[in-house]
Amino acid sequence: MIQEYLYEMIALIVLLTSIVIYFLTVKFQQEEMQASFNETNTIKVQDKTEILKQDSTTKENLVETEDEPYILSGEEEGSFGNIPHNPFNEKEVQARVKKTHRQKIDVPKHGKITKKHFSEFNGVKILVAEDNVINQKVIRGLLEGSGIEVTMADDGQIALDILEQNDDFNLVLMDAHMPRVDGFEATRRIRANPKYEHIVIVALSGDTAVDDIKKMRKAGMAEHLEKPLRMNDFYDILYAYTKEVTETGDFVEVIMTKELNGDQGLSVCGGEDEFYKDILHDFLQNYASSSKELTDLLQKDDLAGADEMLLDFIGITANIGADNIRLIALELKEAIKDTQEKSYSIILEEYKQHLEILLYDIREYIK
Repeated sequence: MIQEYLYEMIALIVLLTSIVIYFLTVKFQQEEMQASFNETNTIKVQDKTEILKQDSTTKENLVETEDEPYILSGEEEGSFGNIPHNPFNEKEVQARVKKTHRQKIDVPKHGKITKKHFSEFNGVKILVAEDNVINQKVIRGLLEGSGIEVTMADDGQIALDILEQNDDFNLVLMDAHMPRVDGFEATRRIRANPKYEHIVIVALSGDTAVDDIKKMRKAGMAEHLEKPLRMNDFYDILYAYTKEVTETGDFVEVIMTKELNGDQGLSVCGGEDEFYKDILHDFLQNYASSSKELTDLLQKDDLAGADEMLLDFIGITANIGADNIRLIALELKEAIKDTQEKSYSIILEEYKQHLEILLYDIREYIK
């Protein structure tokens, strides 16, 4: 009995000893971790001090001006590596927009606008930053013979290059989405330069959501014109920021077809039937085989290519008044994002059917 009790006591002592050793080990490890943490923080503080010293040295390369506290000078200007650069915060951008050009004036009531009324803006100079050639042609054709000087830029970078050589423009029509430098970045750069204060920047985009328009405003665009470009809206912008004009007459209405709203398309073209037919002819040349091209792109899993093609198609069909297929194209653009189910095949078939009818309607109209 005593021997059994002795064994239990020995076992209890061994257990208590193990517990004490365990807690001592844990405490030692915690002390080591704390020491390592303190050493790392010391290194980080030293690194931060070095960074601040380097920043102080870099700041010597900055030029201070009255309007902009610091603008990078020399070769640093425009070269920011992987660091995103925005020369102004939102308040400064809006202040620069308000400072830009003469005050906007109220537009009096007027009738519907036709192409001929734009001749009243004779001498106004407009730079159009737009990468789609058909949209360029629509704008150029609309203003042809008006006396308004139009200069085209295929993307934001070209627009910036043009302004660098010649800043004698009243207005910039700025497409929001373009290759190389998009409309947002181009606008920020223009608004950052005091020598462009006299230029009004107007967004030209199919994006009509409130958040999209707010983004354009924040970038420095004073106004927003929706694609397709509507005569009355464009007229009002020119009136508000250039000079007063007289009241106007009415549009000419044209026949409606199953897939083609000729009245809408004609209004985009300033009421000129021949010009509208010319645009429709360009559509036939560029998009008659679009269903096959989209099918090929999707079979190759080139979703980016298909998305870009649909984006252009949506803008063009809005210009010519083909709303049915435009809505289908919008739906297809969303559907191709589903790479798992590939549910776009049904919508693509619907696209093909409506395109065939649209092509027939166009050919009947322009023949």
